[in-house]
Amino acid sequence: MEKDKRRYVRTEFSSEVKLMHSEMGSIQVRTRDISEGGVYLLTGDKVNYPVGTEFTLQAMDMAEEAPVVRAVIVRLEPDGIALQFFED
Repeated sequence: MEKDKRRYVRTEFSSEVKLMHSEMGSIQVRTRDISEGGVYLLTGDKVNYPVGTEFTLQAMDMAEEAPVVRAVIVRLEPDGIALQFFED
């Protein structure tokens, strides 16, 4: 059995997020889970970019305007994409 190599604990979390890219514009999608290091977005076939592509994202269903964060695709799956947050 392969040991999980994750640095951060994932938490199931469903929230609306605006995903932005200079070529694609912006779309709204939902999160599946989140951790301190990244987020999994349920994008279906709305996003067709390779691993390594950078995006910005912003949570949409918060009481106040959420900050915009930068992230990069680290994994592609049939129902979505896994993004790793950039450490500033």
